[in-house]
Amino acid sequence: MAAPGENLRIDGDRLWDSLMEMAKIGPGIAGGNNRQTLTDEDAEGRALFQSWCEAAGMTMGVDAMGTMFATRAGEDSQALPVYVGSHLDTQPTGGKYDGVLGVLGALEAVRTMNDLGIKTKHPIVVTNWANEEGARFAPAMLASGVFAGVHDLDYAYGRKDLEGKSYGDELKRIGWQGSEEVGARKMHAYYELHIEQGPILEAEGKDIGVVTHCQGLWWLEFTLTGRAAHTGSTPMNMRVNAGLAMSRIFEMVQEVAMAAQPGAVGGVGQVTFSPNSRNVLPGSVVFTVDIRSPDQAKLDGMRAEIERRAPEICAELDVGCAVEPVGHFDPVTFAPELVENVRKAAERLGYSHLDIISGAGHDACWAAKVAPATMVMCPCVNGISHNEDEEISKEWATAGTDVLFHAVLETAEIVA
Repeated sequence: MAAPGENLRIDGDRLWDSLMEMAKIGPGIAGGNNRQTLTDEDAEGRALFQSWCEAAGMTMGVDAMGTMFATRAGEDSQALPVYVGSHLDTQPTGGKYDGVLGVLGALEAVRTMNDLGIKTKHPIVVTNWANEEGARFAPAMLASGVFAGVHDLDYAYGRKDLEGKSYGDELKRIGWQGSEEVGARKMHAYYELHIEQGPILEAEGKDIGVVTHCQGLWWLEFTLTGRAAHTGSTPMNMRVNAGLAMSRIFEMVQEVAMAAQPGAVGGVGQVTFSPNSRNVLPGSVVFTVDIRSPDQAKLDGMRAEIERRAPEICAELDVGCAVEPVGHFDPVTFAPELVENVRKAAERLGYSHLDIISGAGHDACWAAKVAPATMVMCPCVNGISHNEDEEISKEWATAGTDVLFHAVLETAEIVA
């Protein structure tokens, strides 16, 4: 089969208009979005996405986790589909592009195929994975994890947010619990377009990130138990200070990550104090340590060192220490043949490119367990993501979607 011609391009203006229209749903307070999983805003975004897919001639399926699958028929009814997508849910203070570009870029690829009358041997399925972010219901990439057999459905349904509401109950409440068995679908291949969420592509002046690997990750949730006491009247030598133990663990995580350089990161992004009062020492502190590396040995070594040293730190302060892994995936090597399709597409279209390792987790990491998979990345301004200041240009979005479009056509096989 001949490669798609370099003159085949998506409609960048239409893509951008779709991104801006979706961004109106669940607006943040500073220009971004708050469209968290299984909220009313999530339901509204899903409905808009479904209407666009149906207008593009696709049929919609929804599985029991709430993941949406919009199918464009192929010419061979026996050929497995090429899946393309990402997620529409956001962080509480998220941007307009993280995940959303991958879903709407996939939709734009289908719209362009329709405009140009392109038929493919394999069906194409535009996918909106549920609960990729994990901001409301940990762990991240929950629905794709169930799809890949990493989690079971009961576990996923039982995950609770900070208000004690369960995933299963909230999925029913917003009306997006589908009837399809999760994971029953079979994939020929999976592609995902995403903003980089890091500064490398912009710093190097490259249009396209050709993603070869994805870092592995551990989320370790710590519960430290001290004694709530008045901050003013409790002598320093009589305190059981869970907050102090937390701060020392934070420093230790920094030391462990720095000792594992290069190619390792570690930090903490979420902390809950109880009772969380200005003049009361915390009786308990809950926080999640996030460690990542593309090197399996480094990843496992960091976890072991953190879990060894944290109880020692707490014991010196008479603070109780419990740790529970709440998120994990091993480092991923993406399918070489799909990676090469992305690289060739960038070259064919005249876009500069760079091989890159994804620093963040993505649904592609779990999809790679059940089918050949890879990712395409475009730059984002100053590498900022998971932040309302997240920004990309229309040109970056168009270039990434052009490359996605060509790579998908290469795998789905154009029918003359």
